[in-house]
Amino acid sequence: MTARRALIVRGGWDGHSPVEATDLFVPFLESHGFAVRIEGSNEVYADEAAMSDTDLIVQSVTMSEISREAFAGLRTAVERGTGLAGWHGGIADSYRNTSDYLQLIGGQFATHPSKHPDICAGDETDSFLPHAIELTDLGREHDIMAGLEDFTLNTEQYWVLHDDLIDVLATTTHPVQPYHPWHRPITSPAVWTRLWGAGRVFVATPGHSLDVLRDDNVRTIIERGMLWASRTESA
Repeated sequence: MTARRALIVRGGWDGHSPVEATDLFVPFLESHGFAVRIEGSNEVYADEAAMSDTDLIVQSVTMSEISREAFAGLRTAVERGTGLAGWHGGIADSYRNTSDYLQLIGGQFATHPSKHPDICAGDETDSFLPHAIELTDLGREHDIMAGLEDFTLNTEQYWVLHDDLIDVLATTTHPVQPYHPWHRPITSPAVWTRLWGAGRVFVATPGHSLDVLRDDNVRTIIERGMLWASRTESA
């Protein structure tokens, strides 16, 4: 039996620990029959032969840039059936200057609201807020979320700009606060899937740090999301 092939592409902003974060999931992928290749540059996407043999891309590249050739290779691979999966800024805050990438993913990081200014310490914890991840009706029926219930996290709460082509499996709501300028609660997708050509895209917005990725709920969702997105699973 030929092993499925997973390609991990990691890099970008070091604050999301792309090496350590993706390393968490290598044993899981290998235990599910994937031969795992790891690349530190997204230029691998421009290698048509490599991409045609790839069943699943796991991307962890926050911000950064992507060349025209690399993006064309990524989009073509997904359209032809290669799965694309990721979490947090590694997929939802990548390649801000490439609008076609934002269309492919279906949702883009806008901000993560902060605590009250009077208690901000001037570091990343200023945006660590207790918040709920709430399953949608669709999510409760989906294999990725099977058996899970709403849960809470104390970490960055992503506010995501998105379109209607995504299938939202879980949401999070940003409340009105007197120190923020919005005037009604904002509900953002926290976990979603997207069909693109013959391919599948999976995104989970939790995952700022290793402790969040180790959370039982978050890790389960990401592991199942990777399997769901894989070409073999979607065939």
